[in-house]
Amino acid sequence: MSYNLFLLAFVLGIGGSFQYGLQVSIINSPAEYIKSFIRETWLKRYSSSPSEDMITLMWSFVVSIYSIGGLLGSLSAGYLSVRFGRKKAMLFANIPALLSATLMGLSRLCGSFEMVIAGRLFSGVCGGLALNIHLMYAGECAPQKLRGLIALTASTATAVGKFVGFALGLREVLGVDALWPVLMAVNALPALFQLLTLPFFPDSPRYLLIDKKDKEGCIKAVKQLWGDGDHMAEIDDMMAEQEAIRGEKAKSVCDLFRDKAVRWQLITLFLVASCMQLIGVNVVYFYAYSVFIKAGIPPAQTHYVSLGVGITEILTTVLCGFLIERAGRKTLLWKSYTVMALALGLLTVTLSLQDSFSWIPYCSVALIFIFIMSFGIGPAGVLCPLPTEIFIQSYRPAAYVFNGATNWIQLFILGLLFPFIVEGLGSFSFIIFLTYCLSMAIFVFLVMPETKGKTMLQVMEEFNRLNYRGKKRQTALQQSNCSVMTVTRL
Repeated sequence: MSYNLFLLAFVLGIGGSFQYGLQVSIINSPAEYIKSFIRETWLKRYSSSPSEDMITLMWSFVVSIYSIGGLLGSLSAGYLSVRFGRKKAMLFANIPALLSATLMGLSRLCGSFEMVIAGRLFSGVCGGLALNIHLMYAGECAPQKLRGLIALTASTATAVGKFVGFALGLREVLGVDALWPVLMAVNALPALFQLLTLPFFPDSPRYLLIDKKDKEGCIKAVKQLWGDGDHMAEIDDMMAEQEAIRGEKAKSVCDLFRDKAVRWQLITLFLVASCMQLIGVNVVYFYAYSVFIKAGIPPAQTHYVSLGVGITEILTTVLCGFLIERAGRKTLLWKSYTVMALALGLLTVTLSLQDSFSWIPYCSVALIFIFIMSFGIGPAGVLCPLPTEIFIQSYRPAAYVFNGATNWIQLFILGLLFPFIVEGLGSFSFIIFLTYCLSMAIFVFLVMPETKGKTMLQVMEEFNRLNYRGKKRQTALQQSNCSVMTVTRL
């Protein structure tokens, strides 16, 4: 196997999901500095101090508008990836990143907090576009035996992005009042890196063959990415998928809801992948700071503990890379969901008894790290290749649009409701997320087919057993088998 495939995964990660992880974590450090900037700008502009409610409202816009931008980016990812190809669409995603860096980097010099808000909107558009196209591009470029590992690099890049965001936000680096515009503009660097390096790589072989009908271009891309070995079995698999599609154009999100042939794929995608926000990672991170303080860690040192949590997430996603092609997607998912449900249940108990015994906070710390490790080994990594593996080429862009849009909408809604949930339920808010994790463990164990080591058409046949009953199911299976046999003879 050529090293070019892993270089492509690295380049995609830097300008793709790394940007998402960076923006999620980088906003925490300069929060007070940006609020002060809004206050000072308002005073200069209107000769009166803004109320605290107005400052809070402006800050809410700065934080929440990122999710709105992400939703806009996700909704346009399907059209761009089909119209221009995965590679050009990925390059296009860097334009809003550069716009956001320019706006936020010059906001203080121009005396405009509106530029910060606009910059966050463009960075969200970049995140929504890059995250979806990255996963699709990487999954389609990988051979069957490395499909899970290559798609998993998106999760590792996200975790690295979060870690870099936390590290750059430290006071010793860029986390000071004078440098917050530079901190907010740092996303220009990965965007420039990808713009300079990605043009040297080919487009997705599946896109070239199935969508563009360019067999020579597909073979050339396969050789560049996978080396000079015998890859005819993989190309035959792509041709079988092309035959099964029968020249159909890329489907829309509405087609996903209407077509019975992908009903259970859509249900699986929605419950297992699109609802990742309901796992409760953000709530665990929220409580982590108070737990660490009660365990004896000084408040000034909690930022460094966050780095430790970030490193843990990176290491567990790397570990998932070694396990995903051995243990399989289904096994990793249902076992990790079960462990996370147990950890959340025990966290509910330990946080309720936090002040009762001196050793309880240490149990809470251990449970937080167990939860984060289970999240990294399971959903954070395994769900990356899922949309690529359970949908055939014509439905794949729409599936990524639906998955991305659902995730961004949930992120926005939970961001608004989260303070009220915590205020009303306290540590018992974990019960909501515990219920979801336990339900998903049961669903994955009983319903979701294993996709490890299977072609796209074999996975489609597995889902046809759920989508159809009786004669319709048999007809669908026979049509799929005929498609495979026809291309094999050719």
